[in-house]
Amino acid sequence: MPKAMTIAGMVVAALLFTLFGADLAVGIPFGGAQSTMSFGALAASAILGYLSYSTFRELR
Repeated sequence: MPKAMTIAGMVVAALLFTLFGADLAVGIPFGGAQSTMSFGALAASAILGYLSYSTFRELR
């Protein structure tokens, strides 16, 4: 069960990174309204991805 949770965290981080990266680069899906929010979300998703990956490595 813990491995599944870490994998789910990595998937969510990848989805958020892709979503807000596309918003920052192209303006889709949020219209690029607030770049500050996009940068914050990119940083948060990168941190989530790192923490999930680090925990996944420890569980092996």
